[in-house]
Amino acid sequence: MTEHVIQVPYSHLHPGLVLDAPADTQDFLVLFGDDSESRAQLLHDHTGRPVLRMGGYMTANGTVIDERVWTIRETARHGPRLHLRLGDSLP
Repeated sequence: MTEHVIQVPYSHLHPGLVLDAPADTQDFLVLFGDDSESRAQLLHDHTGRPVLRMGGYMTANGTVIDERVWTIRETARHGPRLHLRLGDSLP
């Protein structure tokens, strides 16, 4: 496991989920609990607030998840890691 990987115990993201992300990069890989994966980028919206762009992927049972941008409710730095609490996904 590298420091540029996030593990999520579910096959989907959802509001309130806390991601344990690398603090030193804005681009990382998300490994889901069903062994599917997606690329993620930590960006900022036009007001400067952090958002998470998740690339599209297919779950292990064949559900296609389109690319989404998620709001971030809060962030907290823990050494070399950044905890991101997800808000809602944007339309």
